[in-house]
Amino acid sequence: VASLFDKEPPKRKPRPRPEHKRVWASLEKSKDELLQSVAAEMTARDPKGQKKHVAVTDGERGLQRCVNRALPGVLLILDLLHVLEYLWKAGHALYGEGTDEAVAWVRSHALMILRGEVSQVVKGMRQSVTKRKLRGARAKAIHKAADYLYRNRTRMCYHEYLQQGLPIASGAVEGACKNLVKDRMERSGMRWKIPGGEAMLKLRAVYLSGDTDAYWRFHIQQDQQRLYGKTPWKIAS
Repeated sequence: VASLFDKEPPKRKPRPRPEHKRVWASLEKSKDELLQSVAAEMTARDPKGQKKHVAVTDGERGLQRCVNRALPGVLLILDLLHVLEYLWKAGHALYGEGTDEAVAWVRSHALMILRGEVSQVVKGMRQSVTKRKLRGARAKAIHKAADYLYRNRTRMCYHEYLQQGLPIASGAVEGACKNLVKDRMERSGMRWKIPGGEAMLKLRAVYLSGDTDAYWRFHIQQDQQRLYGKTPWKIAS
């Protein structure tokens, strides 16, 4: 909580860095097709299913259904940062944007959620609308936030996830989007057609996944195969 709200959070030991991270991106493939690549990677890394598989997503039900179809048995976790977006909207509806009261309310309720008290937060939000006799846009914003939290409550057991050392936010994904896509594909004046953009994204993904050397060895091998076939070449005497 301190790292989310304090300008100078207390210094802690460096968090563990991801190991053997692999990234994907595609302009041509659907979500289902891309998730099949993730499923294949999971099977290759953990063929006996001995590891715990986790997927961090936002609250989009369509995406959650795609993940469940492609990755059966995976633990689906709701991104904490999306939860905070809804808490801020509710806090602003209750106390006004930019007020100290709104900040304190969001902070206290974020802590409750991290402690596993999602149902209490939802109940309190709905009671606030009734007790304050709120109407219109303010009431709608609070009810919308409460409904979002209630619908995703089974994916918000953050106290258990943290105890197990599991990720609860998609910072790694947001960082990958920036490094993989924006830094290379959205520079000033750039325009891409889908085939060229797809090829560049694949090459960029190979580089960021640390597979550049292996890829170029494979590329040279395939190019020699295309040019010369399987017939061994000889130097003319």
